[in-house]
Amino acid sequence: MRHIYNSLKNIIMKTRLIIMLLAGLFAAATGVQAQGWLGKIKDKAKDAVKSKVERKIDNAIDKGTDAVLDGKLPKGEGDDKDPKSTGDADVDATTGDTDPGTTTGDVKSDFVRGSVIMFEDNMAGEQVGEFPSKWDLVRGNAEIATVNGQPCIALVDGDGWITPLVKEGIKNYLGDVFTVEYDMLFDDRPKNGAPSIELDIMNENEKHDHELFTIHYNMAYDRQSITCDYVRPTAEGYTNTEGSATAHEVCVINDGRWHHFALSFNKRAIKFYVDGKRVINVPNAKAGAGWLTLWSGGMDKRPTYIKDVVIAKGAVDLYERNATDIDAKVAAIDEAIKQSGKFVTNNILFQTAKADLLPESMEEIQKVAQYMKANPTARFEVQGHTDNQGSDAVNDPLSQKRAEAVVKALVGLGCDEFNLRAVGKGSHEPVADNSTEAGRAKNRRVEFVKK
Repeated sequence: MRHIYNSLKNIIMKTRLIIMLLAGLFAAATGVQAQGWLGKIKDKAKDAVKSKVERKIDNAIDKGTDAVLDGKLPKGEGDDKDPKSTGDADVDATTGDTDPGTTTGDVKSDFVRGSVIMFEDNMAGEQVGEFPSKWDLVRGNAEIATVNGQPCIALVDGDGWITPLVKEGIKNYLGDVFTVEYDMLFDDRPKNGAPSIELDIMNENEKHDHELFTIHYNMAYDRQSITCDYVRPTAEGYTNTEGSATAHEVCVINDGRWHHFALSFNKRAIKFYVDGKRVINVPNAKAGAGWLTLWSGGMDKRPTYIKDVVIAKGAVDLYERNATDIDAKVAAIDEAIKQSGKFVTNNILFQTAKADLLPESMEEIQKVAQYMKANPTARFEVQGHTDNQGSDAVNDPLSQKRAEAVVKALVGLGCDEFNLRAVGKGSHEPVADNSTEAGRAKNRRVEFVKK
């Protein structure tokens, strides 16, 4: 807007100068009568310029207001096209990174993906028209489609309900600390009706339509609301979703563009994000998550598209009302390092004979991450140690991979990789007797040695 005012200001100044020069010439030639006549001309000229200025300002404001209300972008930042039906041909839709309508007010952008990936599907190599190979069908129908050449899942026929095919279909893989991410596209710019879309989290012993908690997309109207219905911690079962939180009209996600959605659950806290911005923040919900589904229903001709799904162990740090608990954990590490130059823990656990972190390890790793963030110049050699069960040819590389897994987890939580070095020690430095189970358990440890 500023350049408009500057241009109009120059026009006014030039007009005034011309009027003054004309007034001087006519006054010299014709005297007082000419001055009166020129005064009238001057007043009319001022009115004309003022009117022109006001018209330009009004037009500019009207255009800017329309752009905001309609969710339009300035020319050159991407032109949307209507998505077409699924099939062998590509769906024609914008895949830009622009964010046309998500609120950017007083919201948090603190999402951190869990450090241990349990399930990941970018649909690469899938055949258009087939059911996605890494998923199972709960109800309805789904098939592989493409959007601008990118493979994705189309939830079709008005009732598409799918679930990740994790570990041969088990239903207890989520646990109490996890994140879920995916991209989704739906187009309702023609205003022909919107579907119901849900991300459903269920207890392992419950079936669909009996959710532990649900993220529901309210796709109608010009701006969309997000609702989380959840079971309260005091509930006896897992299906009485008496708790509810709604973020009213916080985003525009029915515009035929890809949008990124992320969920974090940490023991009791539900946080949900749209395009990186937190819109749901439930502090106390019931734990007991086992499996999840994605559902879209109510639209027969225009599918909901899903791609790039990632489920991981770990979550956004739990907000503790009493900060002294966190301070005590960090203080314990600090004291250990002051006393011995290292922090030793047996609470970072792995799958037997593997370098895969168990979910219960994340609490201890997050404790170390908090210490490192409080002491950003501290550098550590992360040492992996095993017991003597098995040969050195097996234990040495295993301990190295386990140390690397811990470093990767810390980096995923925001620690500086420069300050971390993974070293596998195998079974060469025992601290207890390997002839007993208790001793072997002590030898299976991770040490953070300050350098």
